[in-house]
Amino acid sequence: MGTVALARCGGRPFGTHLFSVWPGAAFAATAFPVRCAPGDNLALHVAVAQAPPGSALVVDVAGEAEYGYVDEILAVAARTRGVAGIVLDGCVRDVTAIAHCGLPVFGAGVSVREVGHDAGGAIGRQISMNATGPAPLPVRRGDWIVADDDGVVCLPRGQVSTIIAETMSSITREREIVDAVCAGESTLDLLGLDPSRVTGWEGGEHTNDPAPRGRPRQLNPRRGDRGGEGHPSPRSRRGSCSTVTDVYGGD
Repeated sequence: MGTVALARCGGRPFGTHLFSVWPGAAFAATAFPVRCAPGDNLALHVAVAQAPPGSALVVDVAGEAEYGYVDEILAVAARTRGVAGIVLDGCVRDVTAIAHCGLPVFGAGVSVREVGHDAGGAIGRQISMNATGPAPLPVRRGDWIVADDDGVVCLPRGQVSTIIAETMSSITREREIVDAVCAGESTLDLLGLDPSRVTGWEGGEHTNDPAPRGRPRQLNPRRGDRGGEGHPSPRSRRGSCSTVTDVYGGD
């Protein structure tokens, strides 16, 4: 499931400033929190040695973002140890080598400034990603982290099943809308939008069965109950406009 759909259904997004070091990088894994001392990545090296294989390192750099906390050596070590990915609210360096290594890394920028390796830090304890948006985002060990080209989201432990269930329903609804658009229907009718609010609207109907303005038209009402064993697979629908539908494969 993609980060856009998860954020729409309760996933907590990290800041918009975070980006993937190489296009197509993606992972979903439980968080192993790391807090670095400012300008120092000793805690990251310790985390690589101790984090459970398959987990993701989520790194708070204590507000000192302008250092290259993750470099080629650390990325290769993390990949070799089975780390699923790294998210940090600081900078990285050796971006070409990191891409070649294939480790999914999401950071706030690129910096050639080298870090120290002796100032301490902490691992495995709750952190606060202070540079992630309008409010600090707490991350605890065991939270789920999902990252792709659209960004990074956190699914707090204890809420994962609920968020996933809502996301599956949302994805199914979105696929139905894409199929209808490919069949020639208007997004105004499908989403129940009111075009009269836009200056210059000249009126006119869009389908033979328009929805009341402000209320989205129901698609496939027999699918209203999407819970339980009858829940359709989020990858099961393919419309006639396959190129457009494939764009949503990441969800």
